[in-house]
Amino acid sequence: MTHGHEHDAEGRGHHGPAHPGDSGSAEPGGFDEFDHPDFADIAAAAAASLREEHPEGTGIPVVSDGTAAQGDGAEPSLAPLTGDAALAAERLEDLRRLQAEYVNYKKRVDRDRSVARDQGISHVLESMLPVLDEIHLAREHGDLGEGPAATIVDKLEAVLAKLGIERFGAAGDEFDPNHHEALMRMEADLPEGATTTTVVQVLQPGYRLGERIVRAARVAVADPQ
Repeated sequence: MTHGHEHDAEGRGHHGPAHPGDSGSAEPGGFDEFDHPDFADIAAAAAASLREEHPEGTGIPVVSDGTAAQGDGAEPSLAPLTGDAALAAERLEDLRRLQAEYVNYKKRVDRDRSVARDQGISHVLESMLPVLDEIHLAREHGDLGEGPAATIVDKLEAVLAKLGIERFGAAGDEFDPNHHEALMRMEADLPEGATTTTVVQVLQPGYRLGERIVRAARVAVADPQ
């Protein structure tokens, strides 16, 4: 008579034919599910299902046992953005572009505002030059030593200095055609060591706004002997 299962020398039975690794299996009776002949078919079916859900190119590589692909170590490709994610990325790019345009616009406005301010001050200064020339002559003749007139002139010059207007030109300066306008040439004793044309008298002082010359100083000059 044939029995449904066999017993080894110690009386332990095997369910079905012996499989490699039965003695170390964690399952009762030494059964290892990964040794089951139907497992390969189950794994193949699972892999096919994953490929249908994540076709090639979506960045989810799959091998026959359903685990992540290994070997070359390359980073998986990322799926293209769609739907709300794509719309959000587009709006973010629009926001960045608008922000850059605003920064450029603000810089341009600030630059134009500075230029317009300097032009306005220059126009006012040019209209005041005759008054400032009279003040210079009065000071040269000693008419502005003290008194209310001297106080008014001091306040006016303080306002001009606050606006960035500077008066220049003095006897003894080296003649510079970019800053001086020579109205006459005369014989005069120059400071010791002078080797170039030198200003000996200021007829009308010059005025500048920052680096811009509003009017060159009108002077008399002398050449070294």
